Amino acid sequence: MNRVLNKLIWLSVVLIGLVAVYGIAFNRGESISALWFITAAVCIYAIAYRFYAAWIAASVLVIDETRATPAERLDDGRDFVPTNKWVVFGHHFAAIAGPGPLVGPTLAAQFGYLPGTLWILIGAVIGGAVQDMVTLFFSTRRNARSLGQMARDEIGVVGGAAALIGTFLIMVILIAVLGLVVVNAMKHSPWATSTVASTIPIAIIIGFYIRNIRPGKVLEASMIGVILLLAAVVFGGWIDHDANLRVLFDHDGLSLAYAVIAYGFAAAILPVWMLLAPRDYLSTYMKLGTVFLLAVAMLILQPTVKMPALTQFIDGTGPIFGGKLFPFVFITIACGAISGFHALIASGTTPKLIENERDIRMIGYGAMLLESFVAIMAMIAAAVLEPGVFFAINSPAGVVGKEAIDAIAKINSWGFPVTFDQMNQLAKDMGESTLFARTGGAPSLAVGMASIFGSAFGKSMIALWYHFAIMFEAIFILTTLDAGTRVGRFMLQDMLGNIWPKMAQTAWWPSVLITSGIVVAGWGYFLYIGVIDPNGGVNILWPLFGIANQMLAAIALCVATGILVKSGKLKFVWITALPLVWLVTVTSTAAWQKIFSDDVRVGFFAAANDMSAKLAAGLLPPEKAAVAPQLIFNQHLDAYLTLFFVVVLWVVIFDMLRMVGRYLVGKAVLPNTETAYVKSHDI
Repeated sequence: MNRVLNKLIWLSVVLIGLVAVYGIAFNRGESISALWFITAAVCIYAIAYRFYAAWIAASVLVIDETRATPAERLDDGRDFVPTNKWVVFGHHFAAIAGPGPLVGPTLAAQFGYLPGTLWILIGAVIGGAVQDMVTLFFSTRRNARSLGQMARDEIGVVGGAAALIGTFLIMVILIAVLGLVVVNAMKHSPWATSTVASTIPIAIIIGFYIRNIRPGKVLEASMIGVILLLAAVVFGGWIDHDANLRVLFDHDGLSLAYAVIAYGFAAAILPVWMLLAPRDYLSTYMKLGTVFLLAVAMLILQPTVKMPALTQFIDGTGPIFGGKLFPFVFITIACGAISGFHALIASGTTPKLIENERDIRMIGYGAMLLESFVAIMAMIAAAVLEPGVFFAINSPAGVVGKEAIDAIAKINSWGFPVTFDQMNQLAKDMGESTLFARTGGAPSLAVGMASIFGSAFGKSMIALWYHFAIMFEAIFILTTLDAGTRVGRFMLQDMLGNIWPKMAQTAWWPSVLITSGIVVAGWGYFLYIGVIDPNGGVNILWPLFGIANQMLAAIALCVATGILVKSGKLKFVWITALPLVWLVTVTSTAAWQKIFSDDVRVGFFAAANDMSAKLAAGLLPPEKAAVAPQLIFNQHLDAYLTLFFVVVLWVVIFDMLRMVGRYLVGKAVLPNTETAYVKSHDI
């Protein structure tokens, strides 16, 4: 009887999910409720986790809960630390859930809500969550080796060397974009800056509380931490309204960029229990609490989506970024569907913390589904705004004009009505001086969230809700930035360890300081590039971010595919091979267009040549002419980096195919580097 009831329940979930997806996909010309999006997502994720993830864990990976993990066998109190599964889940989710699930869907809304929503739902279940779980499993079975090192050990020296260098450089680009988004969100906003800054000492306090003051009292520490974080938002408002205090936190982009760089270096060298793990864990509470509160607000309000399913910008003429619907919607929405950055976390900090293999499904597959749900909420928050307001906030001044009157006229000419008074009142309501050209996606997402919260729980607090949303976004991003910097340090230590074994010792201080400094200097330069860009940095860095991120995912799936074949699981290889083929197609197409397109809003070389011609002809305004040489150099640099990433990807692919071919015909290949079975002492 129970089995029949169970089947009926899951059949109902399937039918409800199908109806919701149909409503989203085929609705035209009528208002559609945001509840359809939430319903479709919850049903699809529940089915995927219950059946697909469980089958992969049990039948493909064959997870063994009696096996000792690297955290148990190699416990050093710094990087390898057996950690409560909920703390690890919190760290992993916070580390992977950076700007991608928030900013990507927001930016992609320029195409309309439909393409991005479908990609988030399908891509996460079939691609993103699978990549995260299998990478976490394979790394855990190999002493928490990094992705690049696994490629070198399992596939071959050529492909492995390419993967090591490529993944490290890609990581540098990814972290730079994370920093750019948070800098744009905090720029000249004392409330946001003071609130975000306060999260650092709060995390350190909680780290010492859990480890030294009240060991093991995770729930108790969590409650204290969450209360302190909420208090930080309130105190941020007081600081913003105090003439003497607000100047201490009112900074331009470059000043904030230097502060973010300093924070990244500190997070990379301090013990993981002191800052990284407690900050990420507390951030997860704040993130999940906010997403849950947003879902409750939507249930109360049942807001209608105002953005059309498809806009005229699918042809590539969009103001936020150039490029047609295919392939750019797929590289714009990275972390919400599939993200190579996740593979770096899943082969970096997380496998060094897992206590038991049985937690891999929850942490690997489950955390990705949760992040995908965040992306759905971000899409809704963007789509419920009036389209004119959405484009006024996100369109850079270089596209719509520096003056508000010019921006208003331009946006109205696209058929999306918006007025100066409307934008002025909105900025006043949010406690900001202006919301025009606040590029990067974070400010418009905060406006959407604040509007929903304000309508549901009281408009009198809308400025508080806006800055709460900014803090929510900033801690999303900073937790990814600090974890990414630490993972970058691990990757560089792995690479240098192939030359000088001493450098591979993660606890050796000279290695820690040298590699952390190199990583931070690398992404710090690209952050500087974005900050000085007159167009807000998004146009120049986000496409490179998306391409690099998806190429990294393709490399991770290459490694996973090769290991599956070598492990005698050829019949299961489709679970990684299918998303791999799709990603290779998307990223190669996008890279080709970014390098060779004649459209100045798409091609890096085309944009550089256009700016060079205007500079020579004296057509650039003085402030733009001053930074033009640097921007021209950066466009060329981005083009060559994209070309390099494409070469790296295809080298890894061909080396993987070479290895698979040799294995299938019985020729010698590199041995499987999975560590020998050691029984856990907790069993």
